[in-house]
Amino acid sequence: MKRNVIIIGAAGRDFHNFNTYFRGNDNFNVVAFTAAQIPDIDGRKYPAELAGELYPEGIPIYGEEDLPRLIKELKADDCVFSYSDVTYQKVMNVASIVNAAGANMMLLGAKDTMVKSTKPVIAVGAVRTGCGKSQTSRRVIELLMAKGLKVVAVRHPMPYGDLVAQKVQRFATVDDLAKHKCTIEEMEEYEPHVVRGNVIYAGVDYEAILREAEKDPDGCDVILWDGGNNDFPFYKPDLNITVVDPHRPGHELNYYPGETTLRMADVAIINKMDSAAPENIQTVRENIEKVAPKATVVDGASPIKVDDPAVIKGKRVLVVEDGPTLTHGEMKIGAGTVAAQKFGASKLIDPRPYTVGKLSETFEIYPNIGTLLPAMGYGEQQLKDLETTINNTDCDAVIIGTPIDLNRLINIKKPNTRVYYDLQEIGNPNLEEVIDDFVKKHNLK
Repeated sequence: MKRNVIIIGAAGRDFHNFNTYFRGNDNFNVVAFTAAQIPDIDGRKYPAELAGELYPEGIPIYGEEDLPRLIKELKADDCVFSYSDVTYQKVMNVASIVNAAGANMMLLGAKDTMVKSTKPVIAVGAVRTGCGKSQTSRRVIELLMAKGLKVVAVRHPMPYGDLVAQKVQRFATVDDLAKHKCTIEEMEEYEPHVVRGNVIYAGVDYEAILREAEKDPDGCDVILWDGGNNDFPFYKPDLNITVVDPHRPGHELNYYPGETTLRMADVAIINKMDSAAPENIQTVRENIEKVAPKATVVDGASPIKVDDPAVIKGKRVLVVEDGPTLTHGEMKIGAGTVAAQKFGASKLIDPRPYTVGKLSETFEIYPNIGTLLPAMGYGEQQLKDLETTINNTDCDAVIIGTPIDLNRLINIKKPNTRVYYDLQEIGNPNLEEVIDDFVKKHNLK
């Protein structure tokens, strides 16, 4: 008898788990996906074109709030938890719902979900959203490119649109972002790569993506896995780098699957040491030693710079930060906030009295965001609501703490300045030494 399965996800790891473990597996019948975290991604289908011959009608996607009913109505035997950046409490709350409804709770691991590449793979992950994976990935790519190596980045999935069209996506220019109808969250991750001349892939089917990346027309010597949230890699890494955040000490041992990602680390980077309390840095250092004692520990900082400090000094500012970092990432001090403090803003203006539409809904779902504005832009309406909220807010200036140029997407009618940040290693060991060893080990020239 086939076992009926529901995959509990958020349009990322869930599809990958299906593709690598369940698609074409005659022992299971996946009867549904559920969706959480990201707005407006339920009510779709995982399409037949991607689901394989066992699923000629595709697979429906429901809201996670329907899980107890779905387990009973669809006679589910197993539920597979397949999304990231959640507390252990949340994981076990869902497990209790699953068990109470009569089904088993499953967590798939590396052996059954990692795809092996024909090229050497470096993976960059983190213990939470917003630790600094992106600038770490950029630093690794810069070091490899300085050695004359061709690096192709592959980004953790964010397929919120047409799943068939998003099966394999290649981004080489800023124009490709518009061509693929990217959300703000996607642009925040892809744009910093392409403006530096790097090719980056993403999509839905990560084995198909890997095979295209390995034969990229611009050449490929190394695959760089640019992780999302605190998920562990989809590809089997030859070097596994995990970033930890002393602004959230202890989270590295209390969030799923962040602790998994840390335990797998060959290198652990303690980022943001320039703006974190010494006692929090020490807590993180002790926790790395506890669960990843063999990892090389690299100390790092994320120094902040802005286009125009005069826009900030003495002004009442609205700080716009990366959306997921503020929502399920629960971050209280982002790049924009640090910039406001560093360059002498007189006050942070609370955006909540001025929000409209879907941004108001975001604050209802995540009431602890506080006096920061998440750059939510999963669809055209959210972009309009973001623009209206910014322009409604009674402030002197706007600090844009996201990694993209928001002015390209919306019309901000107030003085504004962008924040930039890159990884800066402190002392030794450093990433240059780590990459030197990697290049020698794999005979890369």
